[in-house]
Amino acid sequence: MAEVARVHGLGMVTLRGDPAELADAAGLPAPEMRMSARADGEALLWMSPDELLLVCDDAPARAAALVDALSGRFATVADVSDARAVFDVTGPDAAGTLAKLMPVDFGALAPEEVRRTRMAQVAAACWREGEGYRVVCFRSVADYADALLRQAAAAPAPPVPGA
Repeated sequence: MAEVARVHGLGMVTLRGDPAELADAAGLPAPEMRMSARADGEALLWMSPDELLLVCDDAPARAAALVDALSGRFATVADVSDARAVFDVTGPDAAGTLAKLMPVDFGALAPEEVRRTRMAQVAAACWREGEGYRVVCFRSVADYADALLRQAAAAPAPPVPGA
């Protein structure tokens, strides 16, 4: 069985530019490719060679501080909190539930690893969060994503080795 819960109020700031400079400005270690760095309740996630996603509590304040810290550098800072939908998938079948929808080997997913992938017909990112997984997609497809996740969670999932 897997539980699906919509997460509200999670702050997200997209940072584009040199990853080392972005991480330095954010005060977190620069994550390696497809990984995350976490400290003080925040996470910095690798999204692409020139893009990081800062997951935090107060995105507007963090974004404003990052704009100041990156002033004069070739960088973009955008609070994307309202443009994203976030779901937590937990329970003993969490990995199997997501495996029905995403081409990801959840048994091999490292605790700090981030995957950008497809969830059925929509772009999504996922990573381990606590005892389960966090899934992020565009808010414009939130209802579709919610229905996908709940339908996949309703049917028993095959076990995922190592997850």
